[in-house]
Amino acid sequence: MNNVCVKACINGQDTIILYELLHSYAFPYVSRAEWNARPATLTTPLQTPVPYVVIHHSYTPAACYTAEQCRGAMRDMQNFHMDDHGWWDIGYNFGVGSDGAAYEGRGWELLGAHALHFNTVSIGICLIGDWRNEVPPAEQIKTTKALIAAGVEMGYIKPDYKLVGHRQVRATECPGDALFKVIQTWEHYSEHPSSGEDPGSKATSMNTPWILLVIALSRLL
Repeated sequence: MNNVCVKACINGQDTIILYELLHSYAFPYVSRAEWNARPATLTTPLQTPVPYVVIHHSYTPAACYTAEQCRGAMRDMQNFHMDDHGWWDIGYNFGVGSDGAAYEGRGWELLGAHALHFNTVSIGICLIGDWRNEVPPAEQIKTTKALIAAGVEMGYIKPDYKLVGHRQVRATECPGDALFKVIQTWEHYSEHPSSGEDPGSKATSMNTPWILLVIALSRLL
């Protein structure tokens, strides 16, 4: 975010006022307060800009097509993550609904809990819905791409970031076969989610071969 100085006349005297310019998103953006999020029990700063974006699907809750449905889906995910898993908050940095809106989870500046070994070097975005057999609506895809672009513009995501699906760093079906095929066509998609050459990934690079071995074995069983 940038600051701007504005000269104003107050009580007959010129006064310099410092304003913080909030980023104006090119898509509907719903804050935590707007979807009635619970307060996080604890937070940890995320070191930005991050070199990765990890794409997820929720599987459940199902796809949401109205603001009311999507806000409810965010609350359901937060309750599940906090009450069933004992996490500090909803795990994702952001959710994106089939209504075409982006929903603030942990946001740009806080460490997420969405991809073990990659949480410290990534922004996690969940496309709400089960995208194993169906492709998300065009507006949901468009907003996801625009959200990532905004993260780059604001300096939270590296311009040369790598985009991966959750299944590439964890033994899981996420983000679903249909969605995974879609993200493989995106400009920053990476077949190899980690290497020693990736800035900021030293903490994860030694674990990656073991993660990939587990994933490979799990798919043979």
